[in-house]
Amino acid sequence: MSVQSTTLIRPSRRFRGPGLPELWRYRELLYFLVWRDVKVRYKQTLLGAGWAILKPVFGMVVFSVIFGRLAEVPTDGVAGPVFYFTGLLPWLFFQDGVSKASNSLVVGRNLVTKVYFPRMVMPLAGVLGGAVDLGLAGVVLVAIMFVYRAPLSPAIWTLPLFLLLTLLIAVGVGLWLSALNVAYRDIAYVTPFLLQAWMYASPVVYSATLIPEGSGQLIYGLNPMAGVIQGFRWAVLGVGQPDPILLAVSSAVSFLVLLSGVAYFRAVERSFADVI
Repeated sequence: MSVQSTTLIRPSRRFRGPGLPELWRYRELLYFLVWRDVKVRYKQTLLGAGWAILKPVFGMVVFSVIFGRLAEVPTDGVAGPVFYFTGLLPWLFFQDGVSKASNSLVVGRNLVTKVYFPRMVMPLAGVLGGAVDLGLAGVVLVAIMFVYRAPLSPAIWTLPLFLLLTLLIAVGVGLWLSALNVAYRDIAYVTPFLLQAWMYASPVVYSATLIPEGSGQLIYGLNPMAGVIQGFRWAVLGVGQPDPILLAVSSAVSFLVLLSGVAYFRAVERSFADVI
């Protein structure tokens, strides 16, 4: 006599944890999506991965002319090209990651509506795919520092911490925008303007040391990328050591954005296939 088992399927709770064990089980899918993004990005292009280098180099040249020569914005005593390129690296990683993550669910709607997998994999893949570009641009930064004889900072050991913070912020913002973009397609039009304004509100073309100490640094630290970019530049070049208040506030906001992004994404995740 055979024993029959019954499986009861219930809707998931509205507020759930981040689902890390499930993400780990689907790590091969995450790897595949990241690899696919990297391959497709430069497929049938003349320069291929050279675009990962050309983008920050072009930005460096423009900023050196406009903010270095014309506006004469201080660069903490280092050569302008080195200063701007160092600020552009974490910013472009964040910007490209958020842009790809925000559109990941809409672009992959066929996959979302047909196959089950943890939806968080898609915005995560959009952010992680930019790590290849960051690595290539980092090699160019070393070459530029050699040309301008800019020594490496003794604080270089802190660089992974600021890279990790950049990743966390990009994932947090990407989760928010990707989930919102499913319900409100206006997000795809708002995101470029948001990122453009965010860049000038961050110390990419100027140093955060220009911001008044005390309450000024506290308010400025509400921009999570402020502490990250200033810290990244200090870790590489050893100039413009970030204010402890700025770092503390930016780090706290970074974790808040990440946790709230995960919570919101998980809360609305079960409706994606119906709405998208």
